[in-house]
Formats: sequence, structure tokens, C-alpha cells
Amino acid sequence: MKDNFSTASGEYASYRPTYPPDFYNYLFTLLPYTRNAWDCGTGNGQVAAVLAGAFENVYATDISRAQLDQAPRLPNVHYSVQPAEKTDFPDGLFDLVIVAQAIHWFDFDRFYSEVRRTAGAGAVLCALGYGRIVISPEIDELVTGFYENVIGPYWDPERRYIDEGYQTLPFPFEEIPSPSFTSRFSWSADHLTGYLNTWSAVRHFTRQNGYNPIEQLRDKISRVWGADEKREVAFPLLLRIGRTEN
Repeated sequence: MKDNFSTASGEYASYRPTYPPDFYNYLFTLLPYTRNAWDCGTGNGQVAAVLAGAFENVYATDISRAQLDQAPRLPNVHYSVQPAEKTDFPDGLFDLVIVAQAIHWFDFDRFYSEVRRTAGAGAVLCALGYGRIVISPEIDELVTGFYENVIGPYWDPERRYIDEGYQTLPFPFEEIPSPSFTSRFSWSADHLTGYLNTWSAVRHFTRQNGYNPIEQLRDKISRVWGADEKREVAFPLLLRIGRTEN
């Protein structure tokens, strides 16, 4: 199993985008029960914290202890270091299994077997993520050039599932057609480069070349961003939702 995010757990918690309330509101309408949820690959616990307001218990797992150390402590959220493919949860426990920006790292067959084992009657699996950031044509061109031409060779092969909008993920469940959602934020240029610095390909590049390529990109972005200006940034959500009983 790959752990690309332990070394940047603080930055990940500070700069990664969250998911919009209208997405959660929609998801909750699909659930017959809200007793127990599994947030698999929880990272810094951002999804688990939201689920805590709707579920009796949230079980949040990750392979990175450093990521879990950044997660909020809530009385009904139970964190543990466990792989997605083999857990110690009892059979039929969960009404919801959700994976946010992580399923592309999993062994699909083994994970889906674990989902079927731990899911209860009427349970839902939600594979959630976000696509390429959208800001403005000029800035998007800079980010795309960086993404493809500078750090392109340093992306892990699993990144293709995000580039393909999660539509090529194996998903052997009865799929529920879902509306489109977008996360929107007001960010400074520093927040943008902080976010870009959390990309795993940036860390791969830095380790292999001895310098961080974000510094050159930061100068280019600053020239077109505007002094002390905040801009709207948008992330289109990637979404596959299905019933775990076929």
C-alpha cells in the first residue's frame, strides 16, 4: 500500500479542499439508516467530522498515523490505523461506506469484498473525489502546464482515475445516478500554491531533483493573480454511489 501523504499531513489539513453541504444533504437522503458510517481513507478526518453530525458512530480509518493525528477529536468518531482491504470491523455494521479522494489507491477487488462484508442491509457505498482546480483561463493554463509538463512524469499511475473523472473505476454495484456538485472557495495565491504543494507528484519531483518546482510556478502565478487579491476557485466533484446489495 502506498502512503504518499504522511510527510505532508499538516499541509494536507491546511490546504486541501472540503466538500459542499449540498453534496452531504443529497447523500443523506439515500440512506435508510444513519447508525454507523465507515470513512475509509479518512486522512485528516474532514469527512468524518461532517458525518459525526448525522450518524450515531463514525469509524474512520487510514494507513497513515500522521494523517490521523491531524484529525478532529469528536466523541462519536473512532479513528484507527487500518488498511481499506482488511479491517477488524464486524460483519454488517455499516449503513454508509464513504471514500474521499482515496479509492484510486486501493486494491479494488479486496476493498469491495470488505465493503460487502461490513455493509448492512440497504447500505450505500460512496466514492468521492474532486477534479482539476478551475480558477481563470490564464491561471488554469499555468497550472495545467505545470501539471502536465513539469510534474507530469512524477504522478503515480493511479492518478489516471482522477484524470478520467472516476468514470473508469471498477464499480461492481448497483449504481445510483447522482447530480453534479462543485466545491467553491475564495483563495489567495498563497493558499493555491500551498494546495499545489500537497500534490504527491510535487514531493516525488522534489525528492528526485533536490528542489521544489512550486517556487518557479509561484512567481508566474503572482504576476497574474493580483496583489492581496482573493479569487474564486472551483473543484468539480467526482462521484460514484451505489447500493452494496446487488
